[in-house]
Amino acid sequence: MTIQVDHVSKFFDGQPVLDNFCMELSDGNSYLLTGPSGSGKTTLLRILLGLTRPDSGRVRLLGDYKYSAVHAGVVFQEDRLCEPFSAVENVAMVSKKLSPRIAREALEKLLPADALDKPVRELSGGMRRRVAIVRALCVPSDVLLFDEPFTGLDRENRKKAIDLILAEKGSVPLLITGHSDEDLGFCHPIDIRTGVPLQMG
Repeated sequence: MTIQVDHVSKFFDGQPVLDNFCMELSDGNSYLLTGPSGSGKTTLLRILLGLTRPDSGRVRLLGDYKYSAVHAGVVFQEDRLCEPFSAVENVAMVSKKLSPRIAREALEKLLPADALDKPVRELSGGMRRRVAIVRALCVPSDVLLFDEPFTGLDRENRKKAIDLILAEKGSVPLLITGHSDEDLGFCHPIDIRTGVPLQMG
């Protein structure tokens, strides 16, 4: 899939959050979207997901067949986990193709075994974040959209999470938002304030 963000603008209370923004995400590539807090990074992801409508411009989904929507593995700024359920249950519930065994095997790559069957409300913030990352990687998707996914992770667990993302993402486009490019040299940088030119064919 190729996703083209074509001259998108979005205003809140008359103030521009995104102003004529252009960007292209293509298969096989990873991108790091940077910019100060409040500059529109989360708003852009919500537009890509169809959760927010732009005031002008459009998002085009291009590929070998007609896409009606983006099927995405998403890490939101909030963990958005089901609090009473375990880490294994939180991951297994995202797809009928996922068994608890497969979910457990995926989670064991980032979390200690004794954390997997506890209600996620009992886990630390860093553990919860890792559950959210594993869950997003287990969703059948055409693109991965990760909004500040490494919040609360120390250097060691950040590196483990990045290694897992690279191992599991396959050829789908990956877009990460963040304030730091630490360990993210594999990403093409995009400044939310300027974007990148559309590569029109």
